[in-house]
Amino acid sequence: MISLAPSLLAADFSDLRNQIGLVEEAGAQWLHLDVMDGLFVPNITFGAPVIGALRPHSKMVFDTHLMIEEPERYIHEFAAAGSDVITVHAEATRHLDRCVQLIHAEGKKAGIALNPATPLSQAACILDRVDLVLLMSVNPGFGGQKYIPYVTEKIRELRHLAGNQLDIEVDGGISLSNVKMVQKAGANVIVAGSAVFGAPSPAEAVKSFLGAMEE
Repeated sequence: MISLAPSLLAADFSDLRNQIGLVEEAGAQWLHLDVMDGLFVPNITFGAPVIGALRPHSKMVFDTHLMIEEPERYIHEFAAAGSDVITVHAEATRHLDRCVQLIHAEGKKAGIALNPATPLSQAACILDRVDLVLLMSVNPGFGGQKYIPYVTEKIRELRHLAGNQLDIEVDGGISLSNVKMVQKAGANVIVAGSAVFGAPSPAEAVKSFLGAMEE
């Protein structure tokens, strides 16, 4: 199944409840939640309390992307806040398998994320234990960056390795001009931040993405 996951990082933070309502009503199935700690990436965003405050107001899949050091310390908090999918970076923990076990123990789907230059081999041994792999197509930490072209081949390679049983998510620099390319390469969960929430009408942007993805 192909899903669009607008990234809250690009939304108007003074109006989050209404912003997520706009994209949900337009047909977005997932909401991508970028949690940054200022250590793993050079930016700070929001934490579990914000996710918990938004959870009662949406039925979308809450797709929580932990860009934080030692994410195992906070998995319970993000699960309790209402995350449906919790993704941790392979580069951010020395105990990746333990993180995956902790996420599953909370009854949540477990994802692992890889930065653009991190080889797929770093995750190969654990692919059969996770529900999702997130391939970063920009260097994490900020929105509005350009898509890194070599990630397209990385998507193809991962889909070949994983078959059809794994969700492959791509995050960074996705626009209407390249969304079909990453979809054809094998991605089935598409994160779009600035291209959705930075558009004059986020709702119309969602509809345009969904239309392009269904062609």
